[in-house]
Amino acid sequence: MTNPGRHKRNTEILNMLLEKADIQGYLTTEDLMEICPNVTDDRERFEAILMALRRRGVDILDHDESDPILDEVDDNITGELSPPMDLSRISSDDTVGLYLKEMSRVPLLSSEEELELAQRIERGRAARKELSRSNGNTSPTRRIELENLINDGLAAREHLIKANTRLVVSIAKRYIGRGVPFLDLIQEGNLGLMKAVEKYEYQRGFRFSTYATWWIRQTITRSIADQGRTIRVPVHMVDRIRQLYRTTHEMEQKLGRAPTNDELAAAIGIKPNKVDWMLRVSWLPLSLESPINDDEEDSELGMFVEDQVTPSPIQSTYSSLLREKVQEVLETLPPREARILRLRFGLENGRAYTLEEVGQKFGLTRERIRQIESKALRRLRHPRRARQLKDYL
Repeated sequence: MTNPGRHKRNTEILNMLLEKADIQGYLTTEDLMEICPNVTDDRERFEAILMALRRRGVDILDHDESDPILDEVDDNITGELSPPMDLSRISSDDTVGLYLKEMSRVPLLSSEEELELAQRIERGRAARKELSRSNGNTSPTRRIELENLINDGLAAREHLIKANTRLVVSIAKRYIGRGVPFLDLIQEGNLGLMKAVEKYEYQRGFRFSTYATWWIRQTITRSIADQGRTIRVPVHMVDRIRQLYRTTHEMEQKLGRAPTNDELAAAIGIKPNKVDWMLRVSWLPLSLESPINDDEEDSELGMFVEDQVTPSPIQSTYSSLLREKVQEVLETLPPREARILRLRFGLENGRAYTLEEVGQKFGLTRERIRQIESKALRRLRHPRRARQLKDYL
């Protein structure tokens, strides 16, 4: 059953994208991420919007069509592809540069080439299914044909993945500084790319690179949510928080001051208390062992934070003196009365016993213990004894 609210929201997003496409003459996958960050958490909604844009003839350009980080690598590679590099002579500190250079050896694909590779992959999968269903009853000639199709499909899959690893880097570099190393972001993005190859349906009409953006971004944002913070933030909140801070920056430029939470809520379309919650969630924890500055290596943040659990030296001294004075006063009472008070008020081991429990220890009834306790307390209220404890009350 169709959700009316969701359909209305999809229509609003589509209109925003069409408006931007009219201004620019095209859309980029980055435009999709910016205008509809929450939709990209839902693959079906993302695909529906892509198909709607395609029906309206909107061109969607990919991240890597004008990516300077990859253009620099391309400029350094001319002529035919060189033999594989000797990795043993490459410094481990230059891992990213090595990866980018190796990646750039595979040229970008046109839409026709993507379609051809996708069809080869599909034929390979179909051949694998046919071979599996045959249970060994296939003729030798047909078996060879199927195996060739399977191998060709695997080769096409590998080619499609390698040709789009630039897209992974292009997306991953937008998440640098989120608590996950750049190479780990690339690795997670590559997993999403491989998943996209498995799920891609070329019959829908949109380019593979546009479709793969969703999977790459999903795996990267999920990795950041799982690994990038000490306290995990739900995946869908990562983009909402990023949108909140982006809106905050835009409003600061426009208003000349920091926007209030009410203004942010109105701009984003959520309740003010939701803004408060998102801001609190976005805070990053600080280690108490963090150095205050580089000049003072022995100064740590924890040294300047008040310990509200451990008693202060004054409180410890006060408690110690009070404990000694109470013991002195109790020693002026008959031994049985003193011990009953110690048990009833937890002065022996920190545990306060009930009348029933104290009665069992002395072999007396609850009522008799209560009477002895009352008598002992009256003795303590005598001016001669009370005067000794007055300064602590």
